[in-house]
Amino acid sequence: MYHGEFTVKRRSLPVAAAMAATAALLLTACGGGDDKATDNDKIAGADQTSESPKASPSASTAGAPAETNPDGVDVSLPKDINLVFDWTKPANKNEAAAMDDAANFIRAIYHGVDKRTTKDAAVVTYSTGNGLRYAKTQIDVRLKGGWTATGTRRHYDATTRSTPNGNSVEVAFCVDSSKFYSKEVKTGKVLKGAPSITDFDYFKIVMVKFPTTDSLWQASKVYVEAKAAKCQ
Repeated sequence: MYHGEFTVKRRSLPVAAAMAATAALLLTACGGGDDKATDNDKIAGADQTSESPKASPSASTAGAPAETNPDGVDVSLPKDINLVFDWTKPANKNEAAAMDDAANFIRAIYHGVDKRTTKDAAVVTYSTGNGLRYAKTQIDVRLKGGWTATGTRRHYDATTRSTPNGNSVEVAFCVDSSKFYSKEVKTGKVLKGAPSITDFDYFKIVMVKFPTTDSLWQASKVYVEAKAAKCQ
């Protein structure tokens, strides 16, 4: 079974809130697929219909301000939130684009946390369906708890696989949050815990191509294996 992202260690959410968040994420993080899929299996959630983003991506990167990415969407983060994507892009053009936007999806979540809203343009641009539910839940728990984030979160050991038609790509990767913490917005207090297996998660994100452009991919399903020993 895949579980929600929230744990109590270095992410440092209080126990009650962590349990509530996990319960809220069960339908999103566990729905629609076998978490022991092989390369010959269908990608879980690959038939997810893509929804129209509220912020249309730019057709060109020319003139885009520094805080925006090539889609013209602001995914900038404060200097104390460092999301590291330590992976190599695949040769396949679609898989490389899907991997880029999987990273933008993660950035969008923390951009929403920083801006204190679940309705951030980046969130609705880079996610759809259950992926959008997941993003909003991640943000909402932090808003209700009065937390933001600080530190370095590393994403690594990424793999990709596509559906035969190339319109869906599963991006799987490890996450190390051992140096990534919750921080109280009002006081600035950083909430730390002892390093443990709860600092490591394994993600599978199903990215779907937005139908009217080749440049935008959206997260439609998110599966999270907590306490992932294989990521240590």
